[in-house]
Amino acid sequence: MANDELDGKVAIVTGAASGIGLACVQALAASGARVVLADLDVDATARAAETVRGDTLAVWTDVADPGSVDSLVDVAVDRFGGLHAMVNSAAVSGESVPVGDYSTESWRRVLGVNLDGVFYCMRAAIRAMRRGGGGSIISVASVLGRVGSPRAGAYVAAKHGVVGLTRSAAVEHAPDRIRVNAVGPGFVRTPLLDRGLDEERHNELAAQHPIGRPGTPEEVAELVGWLASDASSLVTGAYYAVDGGYLAR
Repeated sequence: MANDELDGKVAIVTGAASGIGLACVQALAASGARVVLADLDVDATARAAETVRGDTLAVWTDVADPGSVDSLVDVAVDRFGGLHAMVNSAAVSGESVPVGDYSTESWRRVLGVNLDGVFYCMRAAIRAMRRGGGGSIISVASVLGRVGSPRAGAYVAAKHGVVGLTRSAAVEHAPDRIRVNAVGPGFVRTPLLDRGLDEERHNELAAQHPIGRPGTPEEVAELVGWLASDASSLVTGAYYAVDGGYLAR
């Protein structure tokens, strides 16, 4: 991306305190966007904002709460005058058990953040972008939005839902000049992944990628930045795998 590709644009990134979310913040800001960092972790989000060059704002947000999401978008528009890009990156992993043993509480938590949260953010962004003449919404799905995986039923269900929601919203809101796309990372070394896996399991996952390694947050953010920019003006309703060949096996 050109360094000025997003000059004058305003973007929100959820899950912005670390991992893919933070990498997206950095990529968007480096291309000239003013970025609102949204996350549950207030201190980590504030620290992240301080590391980013450019005009940024850290906002505590619970994406599972529609009121919190609506407030986030209102703050972004009030502070910067509009909204041009929304990156839905906030996610939780949930229990690692078979579907038959999955607890109702964990199921609701994962779906509440990973699917309901994307819907709330998408809805609020669409309303703001309609008023502003259009924009781009990018949701971080997963390769698990296309295939199944043992012991991850809620996560897989939510990510499949994100892909379907993306396609429906893209068709519905193309007349509003709003583009809606999803990216599907393979396994990426982030705090979310690292918390649940030891090094042996990481190595096993790496072997599932023909490229021979997991991805990095920065590699995902490059694609997100392109989708946020006018360079991708013909692209909507798409799912882009960024997975080192995981889905091609």
